[in-house]
Amino acid sequence: MADRQQTDPAPQWWSRPEGTAEGGRREGVPAPRPETGGEDHVQDAAPTPTPAAAAAPTLDKDPDLSDPAPDAPAGAPVVRYDPWGTEPLQVVDRGRTPRGIRLWQVVALSLGTALLAGGIGGYVGVLAERQSNTRLELPQAAAVDGGRAPDSVAGIAATALPGVVTLHVRGAKGGGTGTGFVLDQQGHILTNSHVVADSQEITVTFSTGESVTATLVGRDSGYDLAVVKVEGVRGLRPLSLGNSENVKVGDPVVAIGAPFDLSNTVTAGIISATGRPVTAGGDKGDGSDISYVDALQTDAPINPGNSGGPLLDAKAHVVGINSAIRGADKDDPTRQGGSIGLGFAIPVNQGKRVAEELIRTGRATHPVIGVTLDMDYTGDGARVGDKGEDGKPSVVAGGPGAVAGIRAGDVITKVDGRRVRGGDELIIKIRAHRPGDPLTLTVLRQGRESTLRVVLGSANGS
Repeated sequence: MADRQQTDPAPQWWSRPEGTAEGGRREGVPAPRPETGGEDHVQDAAPTPTPAAAAAPTLDKDPDLSDPAPDAPAGAPVVRYDPWGTEPLQVVDRGRTPRGIRLWQVVALSLGTALLAGGIGGYVGVLAERQSNTRLELPQAAAVDGGRAPDSVAGIAATALPGVVTLHVRGAKGGGTGTGFVLDQQGHILTNSHVVADSQEITVTFSTGESVTATLVGRDSGYDLAVVKVEGVRGLRPLSLGNSENVKVGDPVVAIGAPFDLSNTVTAGIISATGRPVTAGGDKGDGSDISYVDALQTDAPINPGNSGGPLLDAKAHVVGINSAIRGADKDDPTRQGGSIGLGFAIPVNQGKRVAEELIRTGRATHPVIGVTLDMDYTGDGARVGDKGEDGKPSVVAGGPGAVAGIRAGDVITKVDGRRVRGGDELIIKIRAHRPGDPLTLTVLRQGRESTLRVVLGSANGS
């Protein structure tokens, strides 16, 4: 093995062999580098020569490895290169050792990066938002056919609105607003008497916005109905008249008007009652302006300005003319000025008859029984007075009442089997009919009831 180590060259990548450095060193390899502790230490570390080592040829010294440097101080230890040493002979001067990154530098760098990123992100966001606004489109249902069922509120309104008008009236005492509806192609319009009372100028505005001047044809305060007329208007859309005798409690109805001058306002409700006795007016104090109406009651909202507008059934037929509302008591501190769900309309059958008479003659007739009633009577029923006006008899001689057998002091308790509770209610029940209509009256006389048949007479209205 020793001969092979001396004769066979070892690979350059071998590790340092075990054993002494001198025993295993082959020819031409310098001795190991001594420790740098001092000369004595170097001598102690030198191995004892072996015969094999002595027999080995002596190599010339390499001045770079064995001799000290020319400028080395005297007595300095000789440092030799040891290829098997754990550290290299040379020491590389790498300059000043760099210091680590400080915490404030990390924080400053992080803040700077965050500010830069935020600024860039905000700018990009603004640009994206501005660009997206030009393309923004929210989800929406597709457009469909705008038609509605004819018996729906929308369908009824679409049918009736072209024939409904708003009236603006000016008079000596101020102005007011009301509603009316077209009766025929000749330009006749039906409305309430109190809308056009004492009028000096009447302006009619159609649903299209066209406005024209109208003239008063005639009015009747007892029925609170009036007719005005417009000239030179084409394309008029008269409303169809229904039959108020067919109206039942609970039927749906639609009211159209101009409450507080808000034209073409549509409200809906039901018929709350029929044959409701209602009196309105009486501001003059002599009773000449009191209206007696056997009204249709509805909860469809009706407010000031709705007066004279149509009350329509499910077929868009006029069944009533909106005329009055019931508000809270005047002495009630919480009194509500508008609708509280108690509206009243003149039955269209009565309105039709009165309108025809007003168009034909300018006046309307009232059905009468030819008696004077005691309006101060507080009992149940309507009592025939003891005396008439100006001391005349309370039962007109030869009148319908006298012919039927009515006498002074009689108390009329029923009309056609329907109970009446006072004089106003009796007048309302009679005016719900036409002159010439027959009626059956139940009369209480001296504690005994009897039935009388009367044919209604006629009197000129106011």
